[in-house]
Amino acid sequence: MTKAERLQKQKELLKQMSAHETALRAAGKRYIAGVDEVGRGPLAGPVVTAAVILPEDFSVLGVNDSKKLSPKQRDSLFDQIREAAVCYAFGWRWPDRIDEINILEATKEAMLEAVNSLSVKPDHVLIDAVRLNALDIPQTSIIHGDATSVSIAAASILAKVTRDRYMVEMDQKYPGYAFASNKGYGTKAHYEGLALLGPCPIHRKTFL
Repeated sequence: MTKAERLQKQKELLKQMSAHETALRAAGKRYIAGVDEVGRGPLAGPVVTAAVILPEDFSVLGVNDSKKLSPKQRDSLFDQIREAAVCYAFGWRWPDRIDEINILEATKEAMLEAVNSLSVKPDHVLIDAVRLNALDIPQTSIIHGDATSVSIAAASILAKVTRDRYMVEMDQKYPGYAFASNKGYGTKAHYEGLALLGPCPIHRKTFL
């Protein structure tokens, strides 16, 4: 594929992934927030959520579900999204809270925190696969939203990069679990570390 063909493909993807936002703007909505989470499955570390409002003329190419992107692509897009966004915010829920109320409820709390922390109140919120009953803003829950909504995909990148960087820091603080490479997920090296060292303070007790 030539450079021109790749560029055209990325432009077409951006248009496709902007369909939800385009429809909402046609209905009179101006500030549309995308919300997503990272970290529901790991044995250790927080669940991190992001909410982001993109401008109508958002033109950053390559935005997609964070799981489909390389670390280098995510890092580049992380900076571009933050620069282009109307606003963005994060929500964190820590292992003790996850153990207390379960991961789904902790994720919902973190999503609500992210939305409520935005400097501009959204007119509508697009959320990946979750509904927030406590949210007083019109919302749409979209299954696989991180692959079909540019706002949710942008939120997934912001959350993923933020959490990954935190877990790399935790690898320095709690060596022996390979957090820098597994980010807290249950890899062989992580389980070997648990067998040798036992859990550390950022492990989720209800996940072990």
